[in-house]
Amino acid sequence: MFKTIANLLSRNGRPAGRSTDAPRSGRRLVVAKFDSAQTTAENRKHWANADGLAPNAAVNPEVRRILRNRARYEVANNSYAKGIVLTLANDTIGTGPRLQMLTEDADANARIEDAFDRWARAVDLSGKLRTMRMARAESGEAFALLVSNPAIASPVSLDLKLIEADQVCTPLLRRGRADEIDGIVLDAWGNPSAYRVLKRHPGASGLLRAPIDDLAAYDTLPAASVVHYFRADRPGQLRGIPDITPALPLFAQLRRYTLATIAAAETAANFAAVIYTDSPPNGEADPLEPMDEVELEQRLATVLPGGWKLGQVHAEQPTTTFGEFKREVLNEIARCLNMPFNVAAGNSSGYNYASGRLDHQTYFKSVRVEQHYLQLAVLDRLFKAWLNEAVLVEGLLPQSMRTLTGGAVTLPEHAWFWDGVEHVDPAKEANAQATRLANHTTTLAAEFARQGRDWEQELRQRAKELTLMNELGLTPAPTATAGNAPAPQKDDTDGNEDSDRSEDPIRAQVSVA
Repeated sequence: MFKTIANLLSRNGRPAGRSTDAPRSGRRLVVAKFDSAQTTAENRKHWANADGLAPNAAVNPEVRRILRNRARYEVANNSYAKGIVLTLANDTIGTGPRLQMLTEDADANARIEDAFDRWARAVDLSGKLRTMRMARAESGEAFALLVSNPAIASPVSLDLKLIEADQVCTPLLRRGRADEIDGIVLDAWGNPSAYRVLKRHPGASGLLRAPIDDLAAYDTLPAASVVHYFRADRPGQLRGIPDITPALPLFAQLRRYTLATIAAAETAANFAAVIYTDSPPNGEADPLEPMDEVELEQRLATVLPGGWKLGQVHAEQPTTTFGEFKREVLNEIARCLNMPFNVAAGNSSGYNYASGRLDHQTYFKSVRVEQHYLQLAVLDRLFKAWLNEAVLVEGLLPQSMRTLTGGAVTLPEHAWFWDGVEHVDPAKEANAQATRLANHTTTLAAEFARQGRDWEQELRQRAKELTLMNELGLTPAPTATAGNAPAPQKDDTDGNEDSDRSEDPIRAQVSVA
């Protein structure tokens, strides 16, 4: 066998059939049928940064540090970047999620919902969730520590302590370990088991004067006490990069183009007038001193030297295309966030009704996906931690919910409600809603969920109102049914009939855990 292998190789260890005239550069010749796999003189520079790094190697600590710093700088200094990040957080979180229990015990459901709502207000849960969403957009990820805070005005002292991604990292003395990826300790199955959290932020003021022991001081927290909110773009990725990473060069281009346009206009405005001649050099024109300045008075008529004309400098830089350029760049910036142009720019002047609804479908679907991920990654874990402490408070929860299974409370069936989005045509939506209810193609629970409201609470409130109205002798307005509902109207903005029976995609959804 060894003799056969030796016969296949030449004396220099290369295949015997290989020509000695082959290039010795060490490069392998790629024979491919795909144009994108070919490396040519034209595309060599374009694909120069393409690599085969593993997901966690590609987003190594230094790369993430640079991206975080640049994204934070852009959001802090660019009004469009700031507005986009704020809009994304406001549309995703709104005024905050609301818990609805779905167990068969109505009284227990109401007590748990009220207790959790009071606690969420005490810790400002909605504000912290908005901060986490903004942090993911500009820093790539957000961390929240589940801690005990006795200062909270609530029987449950659980609190969320938000920390920046800079504080979660592997200390210098522990780097190079195979079971740890930049502050995340992994178990034998690759699941996060603990997090290394620096006691001080690396960018804290006065850090340069701190002792070296303080710079490396860290805590190792169990994974059950840490909420890590990020988006994994590749399988096995454990740390996140800013959502606006692809748009960072575009933000820079937009700012440079804006400054160039202003500079061109200012340069043209700085020269009130110029004197020029069409005569050739040494032609018939009175001699003048080049670049000489003349003070002009207002409303003054004057005579120019012979052979000379008076003109003005124009901003030849293409200022007329500034609006179109800005629109295209903003549209490209917003695309990586699944956000339509009119939401990113805060300007719908170029939209009609149908275009606005169509563009919003992708955006609000991505918002619903993000809300569902928040429920799994943050809210359910938070609710379970809250229940584990709430059962220890005497009289806070009903006895039926104070059942421990394996040292922890079993998470009961529940759902999360998010803010609804108002329809641009409330009359059309009301007619469509009445038709769906009459046809039994929807339920009151689903219709109220679209508005981010609890159907049981709304019906109880309506019953109270009707009782009081009967008491006062007031007659309720007649309820519209499918039989007397107005016929569908035509959309005047685009001339197409907008079916009232089609479900509006610009809605907040409810997801059952």
